[in-house]
Amino acid sequence: MAVSQAAKQKSTTASLIILSSIPIIMVLGNSMLIPALPTVEKTLNVSSLQVSLLITLFSIPAGITIPIAGILADRIGRKKVIFFSLLIYGLGGILAGISALWNGGSYPFLLASRIVQGIGAAGTAPIAMVLISDLFQDKERSKVLGINEAANAMGKVLSPIFGSLLLLIAWYAMFFVFPLFCLPIAIALWKAIEEPAGKQEPPPLKQYWSNIKKIFRRKGKWLVTAFLAGSFTLFSLFGVLFHLSDLLEKTYHIDGVKKGFILAIPLLALCCVAYWAGTHTKNKTSQMKKFILIGLGSTALFIATLPFIKSVVWMVTISFFLGIGAGLTMPCLNTLITSSVGLQQRGIITSLYGSVRFFGVAFGPPTFEALSNRPYLLFFSQAILFLLLCAAVAIFIHAPQRIRGKGENYRLYIRKKRFQPTS
Repeated sequence: MAVSQAAKQKSTTASLIILSSIPIIMVLGNSMLIPALPTVEKTLNVSSLQVSLLITLFSIPAGITIPIAGILADRIGRKKVIFFSLLIYGLGGILAGISALWNGGSYPFLLASRIVQGIGAAGTAPIAMVLISDLFQDKERSKVLGINEAANAMGKVLSPIFGSLLLLIAWYAMFFVFPLFCLPIAIALWKAIEEPAGKQEPPPLKQYWSNIKKIFRRKGKWLVTAFLAGSFTLFSLFGVLFHLSDLLEKTYHIDGVKKGFILAIPLLALCCVAYWAGTHTKNKTSQMKKFILIGLGSTALFIATLPFIKSVVWMVTISFFLGIGAGLTMPCLNTLITSSVGLQQRGIITSLYGSVRFFGVAFGPPTFEALSNRPYLLFFSQAILFLLLCAAVAIFIHAPQRIRGKGENYRLYIRKKRFQPTS
């Protein structure tokens, strides 16, 4: 019995390590490339707008493809989608590296390779979140989703530093790193992780879409509220980080690895608090709602102070507290959303959430850049938005007393109503 328990614990630990490494890899896709963009611009003799497309044409295809990956995850299985997505992601890296070496560098081929990478990224971290929700139940689920969110933040911490170090070798070296990461993790995923047994055959597509419509008719208000809360939290955090990055480089002439370490401070706060929040809330969803409200409310407060901040020390301090707010909010939203439906529709619901998260991160920096000369409009409008989100969370997210059950037997009790996912 002891051996069996030890084997089970070993398998759980291996699954956790593998699944937590996937969001780190996805984050590397954009963040690791950012320090190299000025070098790419000079080497390929392209404009700033053209070089920025290397980020955009990764993010937008990924955001669009994530829901498709979610549908496939519901139809053919989570593990298959993640496995082949990792291979596509790695292949895109190889193609990008070849395009950088071909006749001194081919910009059109490099763009096409980034699109391939973005499509591959769509089926990685968002579907890993779905698989985590399938594999881990009750108190474990919240904890592991907190670890997963912390891993995502840690990837954002490490990637600009890692990218700056690889830049010392060659600007295209980072493209060849992707397959070196993706292939072993894909193999480990395939061999070490088993999807939950007893999963039913997927329903016909017509019934599948009917079930999705029923979910949004019953739970649409609180699901949309949760989606927007997650998206705008990341939108503001990464917009502020972009604003801080710009201030460090243009005003204080701090760049490279040193700037990466400074930008890591708020992301480390997100990482640590996300882990703590996931561990602390367990399956107490009323506690999750309180954390979401505190996180959104504190974000509104600190965002409103930014127009008056001129010192870089205070800017880093405010960013640190925004990281804490995001750390309280994100793992709780992750748990509530992934636990809101049964196995057969979990992929599409969670991937829609992943998609709006992705767009939040992608559109935060350009929005902050466009409104950088109107700070009062930029920051006060966001503060008001977060207060409205607080009100919407208080009204529409009626936290259940606890999440209980396993797999398709999952039940969600909300106040006096009992909601059971459509199977």
